[in-house]
Amino acid sequence: MRFATLDDWLRWQETLHPRTIELGLDRVRAVLQQLQPEPPPFIVITIGGTNGKGSCVALLEAMLRAAGYRVGAYTSPHLLRYNERIRIDGAEADDAALCQAFARIDAVRGERSLTYFEFGTLAALELFWQAGIDIALLEVGLGGRLDAVNAVDSDAALVVSIDLDHTEWLGPDRDSIGYEKAGIYRPGRPALCADPAPPQRLIAHAATIGARLQCLGRDYRFARDGDVWRWQSGEARLDDLPLPALAGAHQLGNAAAAIATLASLSQRIAVPPAAIRAGLQHVRLPGRFQIVPGPVEWILDVAHNPHGATALAAHLRERPCAGLTHAICGLLADKDAGGVIQALTGVVHDWYTTTLDGPRGRSAVELAELLSAIGARAAAAGDVLSACQAARASAVPGDRIVVLGSFHTVAPVLAAQPWLLSPLSPSRET
Repeated sequence: MRFATLDDWLRWQETLHPRTIELGLDRVRAVLQQLQPEPPPFIVITIGGTNGKGSCVALLEAMLRAAGYRVGAYTSPHLLRYNERIRIDGAEADDAALCQAFARIDAVRGERSLTYFEFGTLAALELFWQAGIDIALLEVGLGGRLDAVNAVDSDAALVVSIDLDHTEWLGPDRDSIGYEKAGIYRPGRPALCADPAPPQRLIAHAATIGARLQCLGRDYRFARDGDVWRWQSGEARLDDLPLPALAGAHQLGNAAAAIATLASLSQRIAVPPAAIRAGLQHVRLPGRFQIVPGPVEWILDVAHNPHGATALAAHLRERPCAGLTHAICGLLADKDAGGVIQALTGVVHDWYTTTLDGPRGRSAVELAELLSAIGARAAAAGDVLSACQAARASAVPGDRIVVLGSFHTVAPVLAAQPWLLSPLSPSRET
């Protein structure tokens, strides 16, 4: 084995390939053929989309596990530990299992160079094979057509949403991005789209390859009625469903898409209504409108593009607070900072910007200047915890602090939760 610890393996993987992101399936398919030459013995559901992928994976995982299935889930990125990316039957993969999987990949890859994400994808698949799972849930990392998870043919594929993000790789408009995301669809197999306005190229690609496309509003629908909701597709109907345990009105759309995906595979897997209800009630997903209660409420959300920020703003409006809303924001340099800021205009009273390190990082000063240019109250506060200190110093009981912009922004706050609950200012000077 090349390395003895998970940290050493991961540091090496970060430098192995000349580019951090290089889309393409040839490398992954070649190594996967060496690892596992036969098709997967488990059902594969692939989940793509601009936003909502993680929520849909969590919902599907909760429903399927409630139905008694042994489920493998592969997601990215992680918040606190790399191990979060690979779950088997609800448990994160441990360091030893990951190191052994990496060693097997390293042994068969030959001279092929793999990216960090490709190593992780292959490790997830290898561990799923070994664990004898029933169903694998694979979250697309970027795009779909050329993403590493697309090296495996899915039995059903869900595209949750299509919006502008990663335009340098996926194209400049929703039509181009929709085509890239539709690349996870397969001929003759269920292909779901939960976006209320699917781009024409996504629809056309599904028709060209003969995928069984099912769209929100045309093939399935949902509606809320107070504290319950209903889902319907043709003659199939579920009434009086509990609201998802994940906060936000947009989570109803994600839950409806998850149910539609399971319904599309009903001839192969049985998920009774009781399991769907249990999954809705017990699903958990850190960092998605996660609330840390207290005299000053903290809300942690990884929204990092205009589409996600719009959903966050809507939920903040649905949940008004007595005082002010302070935002701690850190964004990567390749994200549409202007679009994120615009989506939250009128909801946030003042901003504390933070620097995100690394080759894709954006400085707190640059972000504060963007905010100041549109007349927003903004202060460059350094690193994430320094921004937390600054926001906490000005907050009083009845205010709330929203942390947003990236997994890299939310993760340090999650790690420091007890620190967040220390005393706050007793009142605000007027």
